[in-house]
Amino acid sequence: MRSLLSIRSAVALVLFAAAAIAAEPGMVFIPGGEFQRGRTHKLPDDGLKWDPEVLLDDRPVRAIRVDAFYMDTYEVTNEQYAKFVAATKHRAPYNWPAGKVPEGKAKHPVAAVSWDDAMAYAKWAGKRLPTEAEWERACRGLTEGAKYSWGERRPTNKDARFTANGPADVGMCAANSFGLFDMSGNVWEWTLDYYSRDYYASAPQRNPKGPEKGMYRVLRGGSWADVEKFLTCAYRSWARPAERSPNIGFRCVKPIR
Repeated sequence: MRSLLSIRSAVALVLFAAAAIAAEPGMVFIPGGEFQRGRTHKLPDDGLKWDPEVLLDDRPVRAIRVDAFYMDTYEVTNEQYAKFVAATKHRAPYNWPAGKVPEGKAKHPVAAVSWDDAMAYAKWAGKRLPTEAEWERACRGLTEGAKYSWGERRPTNKDARFTANGPADVGMCAANSFGLFDMSGNVWEWTLDYYSRDYYASAPQRNPKGPEKGMYRVLRGGSWADVEKFLTCAYRSWARPAERSPNIGFRCVKPIR
């Protein structure tokens, strides 16, 4: 008899295939539905009785539901961001020489952009940043409960850009089961949510949007500079919204109309 997870995966795959033909250009349809959000795998510190406990901001694991949406197939590239800068006169990333995309890096994910920079681009493009819940739903694809978007095995350089000396062109590693590239590695991705260590315990069951206020915004996915533990579907990081780091970028989403 097929497991409930297998049935859910099969249904999600049918919905995904049926809607893919209607996807926005450059975006992937992410089917709505319920999934288990949070870290299911063990960490070495889990059994320690430290006060305060560490690395538990991705617990408890809870079933939540998100509505369907479109997500950018790739992280926003330097080339795409340059069009936004030219059209709006918005500031360029500080690591662009003379405000221009570095030679040979047009297809690299844009980085050194603040949360507000990412929001401004998303608004200009008629999109928005994903909520943290949407991001995890998209990252997990059809591998609900797995450690990584591709399953349980440890990552290789075919799965993600990590422990490297810089980013690479988007789409160089394998896509996940939803057809999204670089959900792990290359650059961290800004999300819409404020960060709170204990938000999961009190979050709404449907379309959670994060705390109403906070000092930090949530980052997801890990980057070229990171080791494998940061590449999991559940790992949460955060930064001040004004942070402009060479390993932080973003991608956008768009609601289904």
